[in-house]
Amino acid sequence: MKRLVLATTVIVLVLSGNLAKAVITGSQHDFHSASWANGQICLPCHAPHNNVNATGSLLWNHAASAASYTFYNSPSMKATAPTVMSDISKTCMGCHDGTVAVDSFGGVTGSTLVSTTNRLGTVLGNDHPISITYSLAVTGLKGMYDPAVAPSGLPGGTTIAADLLYAGKVECNSCHDVHNSFGIPRMLKKSNASSALCLTCHNI
Repeated sequence: MKRLVLATTVIVLVLSGNLAKAVITGSQHDFHSASWANGQICLPCHAPHNNVNATGSLLWNHAASAASYTFYNSPSMKATAPTVMSDISKTCMGCHDGTVAVDSFGGVTGSTLVSTTNRLGTVLGNDHPISITYSLAVTGLKGMYDPAVAPSGLPGGTTIAADLLYAGKVECNSCHDVHNSFGIPRMLKKSNASSALCLTCHNI
């Protein structure tokens, strides 16, 4: 009887572990069932060979956006508004600005645009600023935590700077995980219940 209970416990733990592990499969970025995805999940964004990014970064396979953007700016913002978007956020905008089709990859020009719900457009004045430097020198700790020492709150994580910033900047990936590693709605890195995600950086 003890062996049966132990075996059942192990099975439950194994199944629970599998269910808890979030992956891109079944997420909003899983396009394998679309007629244009060739039954693959990774292909619309990545290619193991002959990637279209001249630098080889990310083994990228998706067409890039050539759009210009209007960025958020405000008198209360301590950081300087960007004039150009960082490459890491531009990979996201290659679909989410609505100027490039989701099925434009591998050198093929597609026609399927991201849904209007998930389309940000090119005027980003009503969206959280991206491609801005976030540091103690910039913020002076006025309404913001010091990213070099404040915890990110991510599982197994360390600081905001280490886990959420890219080259010291806030980017799309600061809040979102494109591979759905955390299994949180809207592909967030951290739940925003009670504004928890916002309050990771904002000290109000």
